[in-house]
This record gives sequence, structure tokens and C-alpha cells, in this order.
Amino acid sequence: MLFSTIEICKQIFIKTNKMIKHFLWLPGLLFLFNSNAQTTPFNIILEPVNIPELYGIQSYAYGQHNGKCLIIGGRIDGLHRRQPFASFDIEGHNSVLLVIDPISQQKWTAALTSLSIDLQEQLKSSNMEFYQRGDYLYLLGGYGYSPTLEDHTTFSNLTAVDVPSVINAIITNTSITPFFRQINDSLFQVTGGELRMINNSFYLVGGQKFTGRYNPMGPDHGPGFIQEYTNQIRKFDILDNGTTFTINHLSVSKDEANLHRRDYNLVAQIMPNGQQGLTAFSGVFQTNLDLPFLNCVNIDSNGYAVNNSFTQYYNHYHCAVLPLYSSLNNEMHSVFFGGIAQYFDDAGTLVQDNNVPFVKTIARVSRDANGKMAEFKFAYEMPSLLGAGSEFIANENLAKYSNGVIKLDEIKSDTTYVGCIFGGISSTDANIFWVNDGTQSNANNQVFKVVLTKNSTTDIHTLNEQSTGTLKIMVYPITNDKKLVIKYNLSKTTNVKFSIYTSNGKKIEDRIFKNKLAGENMYNKKLKIDGKEIYLLSIETDYEKAMQKIIIEP
Repeated sequence: MLFSTIEICKQIFIKTNKMIKHFLWLPGLLFLFNSNAQTTPFNIILEPVNIPELYGIQSYAYGQHNGKCLIIGGRIDGLHRRQPFASFDIEGHNSVLLVIDPISQQKWTAALTSLSIDLQEQLKSSNMEFYQRGDYLYLLGGYGYSPTLEDHTTFSNLTAVDVPSVINAIITNTSITPFFRQINDSLFQVTGGELRMINNSFYLVGGQKFTGRYNPMGPDHGPGFIQEYTNQIRKFDILDNGTTFTINHLSVSKDEANLHRRDYNLVAQIMPNGQQGLTAFSGVFQTNLDLPFLNCVNIDSNGYAVNNSFTQYYNHYHCAVLPLYSSLNNEMHSVFFGGIAQYFDDAGTLVQDNNVPFVKTIARVSRDANGKMAEFKFAYEMPSLLGAGSEFIANENLAKYSNGVIKLDEIKSDTTYVGCIFGGISSTDANIFWVNDGTQSNANNQVFKVVLTKNSTTDIHTLNEQSTGTLKIMVYPITNDKKLVIKYNLSKTTNVKFSIYTSNGKKIEDRIFKNKLAGENMYNKKLKIDGKEIYLLSIETDYEKAMQKIIIEP
């Protein structure tokens, strides 16, 4: 979010050079057509549910039992402010335990004050890693203010919560204290990562240790801070007899280039070989650039593999995700709901915004039996700019694999309630960070029932062709010498033609480079930038052609 606005839209394949003559230009707008839409085996409908006096929460942890959901931690305000004195302030902490029932539309709360100071401090934090195994919800880390330390910190605790007992105690207004246990381990001092299981072992993936007050100007400005990405996958077992629990640390995989991720989506998967696994989708930030990752990392019990053949353009920050697997077709579907992303679709146009805005996009990433992944956009969108820091809470009564992936083939009805989405940040505008005074966004208090529909002949999802394309174009911010920097990939040695047009259709660049080598390539074009301008970039090889609209501000 630290760069001036560059918006890039439309990356599509064009079959012939003649199509350039058929562009229809209107002031500031280019109309292109893409009919690559596909019928789909399911669709999603969101139905708002209003729970009286429910307040909003984002970046929380949750557990569930018997149709009720226990909400712990998170923040009750919107996007964090950029000023250190205001960012992640104490008033924004969620200082109570919340139980919601989306079906009966009820809520219950309980204060944390009866718990120990160590428990209270961690359970008020945001972006804890969490996972529920049976009745026990395990909470790791989290970032927040510690009165004990008199500073903001990442907590190094692992807390076990007896979910059914706590829910019952909150509803009946009895003591919650017997149902929390806590230990300390420095390897759990992580926030913004994700915790999941593969078979019987836990995997703590990515995240960071952040101590001190947040400051977008960097660690050496103002009060300063320390930020250390884990760059790791930490595998361990939790041995828990219900009274005491211990940790058996198993292995650590470190990759400073590809596991340098936080605030992302780690989604349970059924892999093409039928085994359970995980996929780390996107996240921030790349090691050499303050922009999201566009690739993903597949994790199984044998290790991990980076997938650079697939590009995820939508839904880059953590948001609600619905995982579904069809064993009949050997297809895995991960459905993402809104949030924050570097790209979004505008009436069939792919737009790149390096300010990484809030988006409404609902998209799925599907993996076929051969392991090939592709991204599809739903015609249906979030009702507003929301979803970042929200969670999908699955219907407990659905048939699932032990890792929580829903068995799609066992959903027989045309319309099925599959779960709900709660919380997250609701923003009034796409880009608010540099003007944020605390009023531009809030923590969303709306609950949405997620309904899956099947057997429809009219529902279509649009393939984002660039997700499986090979050019993988990336346009960077204008440099100090007013150069437009374009990175692209070639799958083989080929001729490359570059064309750049102004918004009124005037060609300002038309060059052909002979025999460009396969691999990553760069192209620079110096432009006269006097104010906001719109350019159309066309890149054509012997086997592929793509276009992007570029909105540049000096």
C-alpha cells in the first residue's frame, strides 16, 4: 500500500492482430469482450442475518459446538490507523467472549476479568492462529497491547479452550475459569500466520513476530518496532489428556523467499492423490516488493512445493474461505469472499491497483485431477467492500473430511445451507489507508448465511485467463526518472511486440524485439507524466497476446 496508484486492467488473449482495429473507444474507457464463461456445478448466495445488538469484530478466532459459535479476540474497530499512537489502540480490543447462534439469531457475552492476566492479555489480541480439534480450540500467539509489558507485543502463549463448556457457561452465566489452560513456548510467538492440521499433526505456517507500535514509516521512525517474519512451516503435535497438554515439536521448514507470508489464506485441501493437504494462497509481502504474492504453496505431510504455474489475482488478504471437494471429479474448490486484493474485475476488465484496495470479489480457485489450478470469478459479489479479516464458519451437520473440507458430492439438495460468514472490515471506499482517521471503515456486525445452490443451468463463473496464462505481466510504479517498468515471462524464446496507446487511441509505442529469451524479462518505457493518464499496453508473442489498461498518477 506504499506506492502511488497504478491501475491495470484487462489481460486477455487476442487471436489476431486485426482485433486492434475493432476496439471501441469512449473517453477514458476501452471496451473489450471476453466470453470465456463456464457453467459451474454450484453457485453461492449470501443471505443477511440480523442478530439484535450484535457488534462487529474482525481478525478474531472462533470455535463452534451444536450450532453455536464462540468468538475470541479480534478488534471491534475497522482498518488500523497509520499513526502509531492510534493504531491498534486499547479501545479497539475485543475484551469479551461472544457466543452467536446464526439460526436462532441470538448472542451471549461474558467478561474476561475472571481469568488470569496472562490469559486476558492474549485473549484480547488480534490475528491469533487457531484450530479446533474435537472439543478443544487451540489459540497461538496474537498481537495486542500488554499492560504487563506496557507495550504492544506478539504473545508467546498456547491456550486450550474447552469450547462446549465455555459456550454453556456463557449462556448460563456461570464460571468460565475452569475451561482455559495455557502454556508458554517461544515458537508460538507468531501473529498473522495460520494454524491447520494434516492427519494428526499441526502446521503453523507463515506469520510474524511483531513487537512495539505499528508505524508505516518503518521500524526506525517514531516509537519504532521489531518485525520478524517466521518464513517457516512449523510442524508439531499437541498431546492433550483434557487436564494437561504438552508439545512435541517435529520439524521446521524455512524458505525466506516463498514462506515470507502473513495475513493470507491457508486452506485445507484434498490433493489430486486423495491425500489431505494445505494450500497457502497469496499473502504479504514479497521480500523485494511491498505487494502481495501471486503464487501459492502446496503443503502435505511430506513437505511443500511452490506453484508458479498458477497466478491468483483476486482475494489476496485473509478473508472467509469455503473449501469443497468432489471425489467423483477429483476437483478441489476454494471459494474466497471479498477482502483486499491487488486486482479486481470491473465489468469484465481485470484491474491492477498497487495500492491494494478493498474489493467485493467472490472467486473460486479450482484444482483438477491433474493438479492444474485456475481462478474463476462469480457473477455474484459481496454486497459492499467487506470481507477482510472475516471467517467462514461451516455448518456442522454437513459431511466433511477430518480436515474440514466439505464433501461436495454428498450435497444432494438444490439449495443447502453450508455455513455463515461473520465479521471482518467494512470499508466506505476502496483505498482509505492514507486518509484513514478511523471513520472510513468499521468492524462488520452483519452475519451472512452462505447458501450453496446446485443443478442450475444459468449460473456461470468467468475464467480469469491470466490465472493460467504464461506472460504473467506485472507493471510497477513509475520510477523517479518517469519510466514505466514492465515485467513479463516467456515460456520459450520468441519475438515480442510492445504497443502502448493513450486513452484516446493514439499509439505512442510500437516496437518488436527479436528472439527474446525464455524466462523473466523486463521492459522500460519513459513517459511524459504531467498528471493522471490512462495507457493501453499490448504485449504479443508468437504464441500469446495480452492487454492491460494502465492508470498512472505521478
